[in-house]
Amino acid sequence: MSDYLPPPAPPRSALTLRLWLAGFGLVFNAVAGWLALRAGIVWLGVVLLLLAVVCVVDFGWVVHRKRRGDPG
Repeated sequence: MSDYLPPPAPPRSALTLRLWLAGFGLVFNAVAGWLALRAGIVWLGVVLLLLAVVCVVDFGWVVHRKRRGDPG
C-alpha cells in the first residue's frame, strides 16, 4: 500500500465564473429594472438599471483580463 498522493491541482482564477455571474446580473437587473419602470416604481427601476450598468462594466473588464491572458 502506497502513501503517495498526487500533487494538488494548481490554483485557478475564477474569471469564467465571474463572467457568467456578470452576464446573469446584467440580464436580471435590466429586465427587473424595465419591469419596475413599467409598474411605476421609478426609484427601484433606476437602481436596478444602474446595477445593470455596473454589470456591463464588470463584464467588459473580465473579458479584457481574459484576452490579456490571465488564467481562468
